[in-house]
Amino acid sequence: MKMMKAKRAGVTAVILVVCYLLQCTVFPHLALASIKPNLLIVITASFGFMRGSKDGMLVGFFSGLLMDIQFGNILGLYALIYLLLGFANGLFRQAYYDEDIKLPLVLIAASEFLYGLIVYLLMFMLRSEFHFIYYLSHNIIPELIYTIVVALGLYPLILYFNHKLEAEEKRSASKFV
Repeated sequence: MKMMKAKRAGVTAVILVVCYLLQCTVFPHLALASIKPNLLIVITASFGFMRGSKDGMLVGFFSGLLMDIQFGNILGLYALIYLLLGFANGLFRQAYYDEDIKLPLVLIAASEFLYGLIVYLLMFMLRSEFHFIYYLSHNIIPELIYTIVVALGLYPLILYFNHKLEAEEKRSASKFV
């Protein structure tokens, strides 16, 4: 059983690092009007509603920590934001079904919107930059749309890996019964 947890942690870490590297290296070149998708939001939200609040918080914390190291001025700010988003998405685990893509897309969109709102409040509004409508129409909404478009391709991959790991965990658990 410990081997399966270690394998799940390893696969999760690989997915997280690959998405982080794509977000930092490839997607800046694919930016549309200086807007790029937030793959780490997709990962955090997906693990939250697929695996529950605990896994969502762990993935969110490490996603945010990577963002803090790369882009943050304050170490831990993005880690806290992503951790809370992972927790909030984990609350929807009971309503989540693999076959239905509507709920995951709505949750990813809501997570992206909340992320943009929190970043605006903490990074801009506290510095007395009150151009919310401009920030909403030029940053939050375009990034939300771009993230949803990318999530349509990324989410099925995450779902595939989650199904593979769950099937392997069930086979492993049935050996001990």
